[in-house]
Amino acid sequence: GKAPVEAGLHPATGGDGLSACSGDMLLEALVGCAGVTLNAVATALGIRLRDATVRAEGDLDFRGTLGVSKDAAVGFQQIRLLFDLDTDASEQQLATLLRLTERYCVVYQTLSRPAKIDVEYRLASG
Repeated sequence: GKAPVEAGLHPATGGDGLSACSGDMLLEALVGCAGVTLNAVATALGIRLRDATVRAEGDLDFRGTLGVSKDAAVGFQQIRLLFDLDTDASEQQLATLLRLTERYCVVYQTLSRPAKIDVEYRLASG
């Protein structure tokens, strides 16, 4: 089964910091997807990774999500995806590895070319 995740507010928006905030979960989804994609692509290319760490960082202005500034955007303005790799691969091999990781990572592609989101609601009966 899937591990349950308790969602909550970021401490900067009034949360207690004990639950995962949506922004952190978004970055974690990117890291997880990029990591498994990186390993799959490395295997397909015959690139040996002795160790690999993937991290993501994002910049956002909490004034937007808190509604205190209409000029501040809601959401991340920039996301950085960082790979720390221990490998003997050449620069050309690494460039190919990262290009294909970006190409086949579902979360990366969704964030870089946002999907259309349809929103609907249903009233509870009763």
